Amino acid sequence: MGRRNGLAIHGWLIIDKPIGLTSTAVVSKVRRATGAAKVGHGGTLDPLASGVLPIALGEATKTVSYAMDGDKTYHFRVRWGVATATDDGEGEITTTSPVRPSAQEIEQALPAFEGDVTQVPPIFSAVKIDGKRAYDLARSHQEVEMKPRLVRIDQVRLLGLPDQDHADFEASCGKGTYIRALARDLALALGTVGHVVRLRRMRVGAFYEKDAISLEKLAELGHSAPASEHLLPIETVLDDIPALALTEAEAQRLKCGQSVSLLKLAARMPLSQIPTAPVVRAMEGNKLVALARIEDGEVRSIRVFNL
Repeated sequence: MGRRNGLAIHGWLIIDKPIGLTSTAVVSKVRRATGAAKVGHGGTLDPLASGVLPIALGEATKTVSYAMDGDKTYHFRVRWGVATATDDGEGEITTTSPVRPSAQEIEQALPAFEGDVTQVPPIFSAVKIDGKRAYDLARSHQEVEMKPRLVRIDQVRLLGLPDQDHADFEASCGKGTYIRALARDLALALGTVGHVVRLRRMRVGAFYEKDAISLEKLAELGHSAPASEHLLPIETVLDDIPALALTEAEAQRLKCGQSVSLLKLAARMPLSQIPTAPVVRAMEGNKLVALARIEDGEVRSIRVFNL
């Protein structure tokens, strides 16, 4: 996340990340283009991947974890018959196979990769091992032992076979799923080996490809970008969290770290308007005040927004 003197801009930009740039490099370009004082991204994309990269500006950086927790959709292409050290086209070839699966064989194998799936992340990944990134250990030729983890894959669809050596897929999945690992494991299940040669993220939670803006377009807009339709409100990533309407005085109490009594809320509004969820969006009119927790008859702020 970048911090410096700059403009107080708050909200989300959906960037269509090009191939070849790191997510951190995109953050730097957005900061230069908009002049925003604070910028961060909502979920890393590998340099070889393209597509939806949510960028948080200002107070939206306090909601980055909610963006990262959002379900994701990817389009990807697998090359059969060649395994690489990185499970993508960047790594050295480690194994080859003459086996090329048919469309029918692929379709029959896919259901085993849907639902709660045990997956071993690629050794070239950002997973931390004893405080160090796995890819740093792998690049320094240290032994890397990746532990299996449970991930959720809602659906994997075969989109087509452009030729004998390749197949195109769409996957919808939860947080922590590695598409490179999915491609590797699917190939092994089909009696061959394989790796990802193309990866594009189509969606992150409430952010979709159709709403994404290119870095070139953002540069054209420059400092006018925050005033354009491309800047989305902070609440975009909080839509599934119920709202709680507060008065100006109640909002000020939360901002100052004080609690608000549920009994006092119930005295001025119907009980049906008080959310039963443990976490709420505290709102003063249309303005986001805080994320708050309801417990022991009190509303207490978790994260205050200075808007």
